[in-house]
Parts: sequence; structure tokens; C-alpha cells
Amino acid sequence: MEVKIEELERYLEKWKEILRLRDWDILIEIVETKWRKSGDIKVDIENRKAILLINRHPKCENIEELIVHELIHVKLYKMDMMIEDLLTSIYGNDENDPKFSFAQTQFMTTLESTVEDLTKGYLALANAEPLSFGSLRNEVEEEIGGK
Repeated sequence: MEVKIEELERYLEKWKEILRLRDWDILIEIVETKWRKSGDIKVDIENRKAILLINRHPKCENIEELIVHELIHVKLYKMDMMIEDLLTSIYGNDENDPKFSFAQTQFMTTLESTVEDLTKGYLALANAEPLSFGSLRNEVEEEIGGK
């Protein structure tokens, strides 16, 4: 699947309104190079600006889901940074330290699962398209082969 900028912009405007991000300046940038992610977002919290990075050929099947997921990261960004600072103040920032690595992994796993749960809930309320199972489908296909 290849993304279309018009579709991305339409979903971005829709969900900025729903998630109360209408006072944010958010740019969409399509990543043309080979990239392991479907999307990401870079945030400037003080100036309420963000750049939404979308893979030209995302692994996910539902672009709306991808945009909602990344925008929820914007909503949780201050808390995300506060917890990362707390972990660094307690464990330092040596990524080879097992304590730091454990705490960081637990936090990131919890953050991503929370963002995904919120994304599913918002999409269900909005009667959006079915969820994407792209990455899981890839895992299944690698393990047992194609259909």
C-alpha cells in the first residue's frame, strides 16, 4: 500500500479536532527511503509543533489508525518525558546497565500498549475502519508461509 498525502491530511485534521490538538502546528512528512517504521512523530512541546513521519509504504493496513496512534503520543508526550527523566535520575543513562535497560524496556512496553489501547478505543468510538494486523500478518507469514 502507498500512502496519499490528501488522505493523511484529512485524517490529521479530523483527529487534531477530536484529540483537542487543534492549536498544534503539525506537518506531515512522507519518508521515501527504506525505513523499518510505519510512522513516528517528533514533538516540540513548548512551541506546540510536531512533524508526523509516515512511511511511503507503511507495514500497517489502516492509515487512520497510524495517525491516531502517533497523535496520542503527542497527548502523552509530557508524561513520557517526565518518566524518562525520572528513570535517568534513578538509573543513570548507561544503556548497558541491566537495571536501566529493564526499567526503560518496561516503560516503553507500557507506553506503547497504552497508546495502542487508547487508539483502539478512539477508533471504535469513531466507527473507523477495522484495525491493522500488518506486522502480525508478516510474523505469521514468515513462520508458516503464505496463504
